[in-house]
Amino acid sequence: QVQLVESGGGLVQPGGSLRLSCVFSRDIFSRYVMRWHRQAPGKQRELVAGISSGGSTTYGNSVRGRFTTSRDNANNTVYLQMSNLKPEDTAVYYCNAVEVTSGYSYWGQGTQVTVSS
Repeated sequence: QVQLVESGGGLVQPGGSLRLSCVFSRDIFSRYVMRWHRQAPGKQRELVAGISSGGSTTYGNSVRGRFTTSRDNANNTVYLQMSNLKPEDTAVYYCNAVEVTSGYSYWGQGTQVTVSS
């Protein structure tokens, strides 16, 4: 079964930056679309960003222009670079892998991002 391990969360001041990483293992990375989701307390989980195996990206409206996702296919890792962070970006961020052919979906354990002064 696919394993996803996120890291890089933490506390940052408004306007600051963080980079999240998600290491993928136990299957062929290139078969998967990789996505980042987040969930704030009392809110539904929302899609933040996605990237195909070929590098095509998509972003949620609330983060477009501030967040960038990328993937390193040689090292089975996907990244989320977050800039100009706002308090409303505070949430648990989850890495998600979706197998292109079957649609099987796997989730990481989540990493907390807190934006506060």
